[in-house]
Amino acid sequence: MTQKYSLPYSHVTPEPAYLNRRAVMAGIAGAGLVAASGARAQEVPVFEIQGFDTTETPNSFEEITSYNNFYEFGTGKDDPARHAHALTTDPWSVEIDGLVERPGSYGLGDILAKVDIDERIYRFRCVEAWSMVIPWNGFELNQLLNMAGIQPSAKYVRFETLYRPEEMSGQNRPILDWPYVEGLRLDEAMHPLTLMATGLYGKELPNQNGAPLRLVVPWKYGFKSIKSIVKITLQEEQPVNTWKAINHREYGFYSNVNPDVSHPRWSQATERRIGGGVFASRVATLKFNGYEEQVADLYRGMDLSKNY
Repeated sequence: MTQKYSLPYSHVTPEPAYLNRRAVMAGIAGAGLVAASGARAQEVPVFEIQGFDTTETPNSFEEITSYNNFYEFGTGKDDPARHAHALTTDPWSVEIDGLVERPGSYGLGDILAKVDIDERIYRFRCVEAWSMVIPWNGFELNQLLNMAGIQPSAKYVRFETLYRPEEMSGQNRPILDWPYVEGLRLDEAMHPLTLMATGLYGKELPNQNGAPLRLVVPWKYGFKSIKSIVKITLQEEQPVNTWKAINHREYGFYSNVNPDVSHPRWSQATERRIGGGVFASRVATLKFNGYEEQVADLYRGMDLSKNY
């Protein structure tokens, strides 16, 4: 049975302990040590999340926060870390509209007071064929959608990123059509693996990683995990996501990780794990990024080479 749990940020394992997390679990069944910076260590429960967690070693906080794509701040991998400090994330609210019972503007503080914050160590696979393992903190998206009330005719969920070019310097350039838009089928959005991330390594989510609220869909290529979300719309028709609108031949709506379907310009059969060094060997990419057992039924009967 899948086991869920919730912890306040003060009780989430810090980065050094994460790197030794599985050894701690093996040696201390059911308990672990959490050490807050400058504070005395305390014992709190450690939970194994079957089907959610991964035993792979997470990337370091520095790697996760210094190498990423966030074109709102530029196209270089280090541009977000260099420029995202200009983004104001407090106060923050999310407009939820469309086919919902309770449309309106939902303040982030009000949302967080009503949801369960989980720790999820997920694989992250970029469409560019590099990957990481990231320890997120956040809540299942289904909690937020249920908060707004889903109408029976809703079939898809559309997400929109903040548009604020005075703070997001990349939006002053015609890199993409702004604001950035993504979408999921409703059953994908309601799946327990689908996370709204609010932090990583027990810290608040850094601006360059999509603060203060981003989507994480671990079985899909990373660009589906839209950052700095300000609007969610439930609708009957399939939304046109930004990358599909720009180049539908290369970026489909579903964008499930699939080593058997190459990108038109490169193979997706293997990936480069960030942190392994320049000469690190590539590793085989797993179907659905390793989450096939949990999500394959969502696509039963579909041709995943056509519905890419």
